[in-house]
Amino acid sequence: MSVRISLRVSPGARRTELVGRHGEGWRVRVAGPPPRGPGAPGPGAAPPERGRANEALVEHLAKLLGVRRAGIRLVAGAGSRDKVVEVDGLTAAQVDSALG
Repeated sequence: MSVRISLRVSPGARRTELVGRHGEGWRVRVAGPPPRGPGAPGPGAAPPERGRANEALVEHLAKLLGVRRAGIRLVAGAGSRDKVVEVDGLTAAQVDSALG
């Protein structure tokens, strides 16, 4: 049993958080990697690099849904704001309940 979730992701946020519904899916803000060096922007303001935002997204969803990270796969939109993830072990109703 698995379910697919549509997500609209806003990278570069100060913290990773679920914002709410976005059409049929969900809107998520994802923090970028920590800034480095003198004069770097504030925490989380840096843009995502080398898939780190996708990793942060999967980790955050795993915590919210109470599943292992290995049970969540990014199946579409790796380089896009619009993403689709597949979650193993939950129904659509369980996902809506956990996120809503």
